[in-house]
Amino acid sequence: MRDDDKTLSASSSVERYSFSQKDELISLYDESFHLIDCSPRHSKTYFVDSLVDATLWHVYPELLAPKAKAAVEFVFANGVPRNIEIADATTAERRSLLIFRTARGIGVIEAERHSVRRQASNQSDNDRALLLHQATHDVLTGLANRRQFSDQLRDTLPVPLGAKLALMQIDLDDFKPINDTLGHGAGDTVLKMAAERIRSVLGERELAYRLAGDEFAVIQWKVDQPREAERLADALVDVFKEPFTVEGINVFVGASVGVAVAPGDGNEIEQLMKAADIALYAAKKDGRGRARTFSRSMLIVLEQREMLRRSLRTALQDGQFFVEYQPLVRPPFSIVGFEALLRWRHPLVGLIPPSVFIPMAESDGLMSEIGQWVLEQACRAAATWPAHFTVAVNLSSAEFLREGLTDRVAQTLDAVGLRADRLELEITESVLLERTTNNLDTLNTLNVLGVQISLDDFGTYYSSLSYLKNFPFDTIKIDKYFIKDLESDEKSQTIVRFIIALAHGLGMRVTAEGVETRGQITWLQKEGCDQLQGYFLGVPMPAGAIEEFLRQSSSFEFR
Repeated sequence: MRDDDKTLSASSSVERYSFSQKDELISLYDESFHLIDCSPRHSKTYFVDSLVDATLWHVYPELLAPKAKAAVEFVFANGVPRNIEIADATTAERRSLLIFRTARGIGVIEAERHSVRRQASNQSDNDRALLLHQATHDVLTGLANRRQFSDQLRDTLPVPLGAKLALMQIDLDDFKPINDTLGHGAGDTVLKMAAERIRSVLGERELAYRLAGDEFAVIQWKVDQPREAERLADALVDVFKEPFTVEGINVFVGASVGVAVAPGDGNEIEQLMKAADIALYAAKKDGRGRARTFSRSMLIVLEQREMLRRSLRTALQDGQFFVEYQPLVRPPFSIVGFEALLRWRHPLVGLIPPSVFIPMAESDGLMSEIGQWVLEQACRAAATWPAHFTVAVNLSSAEFLREGLTDRVAQTLDAVGLRADRLELEITESVLLERTTNNLDTLNTLNVLGVQISLDDFGTYYSSLSYLKNFPFDTIKIDKYFIKDLESDEKSQTIVRFIIALAHGLGMRVTAEGVETRGQITWLQKEGCDQLQGYFLGVPMPAGAIEEFLRQSSSFEFR
């Protein structure tokens, strides 16, 4: 028998217990506090069979007292069991009620009324409820755990005719850097605060769960779907827009939410969870920090991506990759080298954008092999160019963090016969977030080899100035986001002007990406930008077209 089968949810275990223990006073209530089940003795004692639509307040009116009711609401909201002493309104006899959370709502175990047994009974009831709580709740956040989540879906699905159930899968965005930079203690603090934020937007018939790590879920029982689910999903996204304060430091952690509604998106557990996962994937691909509701088109897109993922595994062996080269220009118009750009032509689909297939290759562990192939191709091409031309090659995080990078680069340069100073390796700031000491050693070793290092897309990630102080960069590349509005936007002008001055002050060159107009070139040249790159100056081209391009460009002078 599996562990999941051995450990029952709070509701199912107490329900089974109630049928087997005829002498216990046990009752179960839904989220609206309506009675849904009770032990035989409880039914006989309180005549619940004669009550129509009995509620907790009918059975135990003493719980309507302000303090007692507040305690019940605390258990319902936080899932922590409480022992409540009440006095019978007619006999003044005191009784002890153990209130605990279940997957469906709450449960009540009433202790023996005989005073000689009360203390032992209370302890036994407390132990029982505590074990149930521990088995079905996450220790860190207090939310119901994955086991209770699975039990709840198993008990609820398939939903009956006319009913609606919404499942929301929630992933925290940018959580991993908190663990990496501030430590796991800070990460745990953020997770607890995240759970509180999720609770804060939940209403009646809405329950939250922590599934694992930074993954959460919400189950919602509402008829007006998907409107109610989309309302709650938007509220979940919004409540994460404010920063978390950890040890005096503000950190930003967003939330992406995927929504699926039963029965339309699936009326079995695996179907509904798959639909919610696909919607969550769509939310992350659309930029994260947003909610998406499942649609059939999402499934089609995912199936297409999986087809590409399978094809990617054989693309290198089948010769589907090729490299194009885009000119790097020193103003006003002097070509100094080219950037190598990886391309994939799928035999059925055609050209696949790098933004689509490179993340796939990284996640599937293929990027090191592909990157080595690109490096070799680029170096062989550069060996045929004029001796002062450089070639820039992008390094993904998977390649950079793999052991032996410097040895592979040195071996490639030796095999091809290319001087090290003609190779420029481009990395992004995201590469530097992990293994900082090793990163510095790698960069320093490459620097000793004579290879140039470029910081790509500066300004679009974390842009910590400590990177520029601690790492030996030769060039900073300004992202095209800041270049596109350069002629009209004063803020872009200020940022670009600052980056140029900062880089030059640190002894580094500056390359502007995405140069598309004559006016941008004029402005950048005036401000002292060292190199330009963009379609206005030259489109990416195959290696065989470079010689003709150089011949034509020698007679062209930008004015």
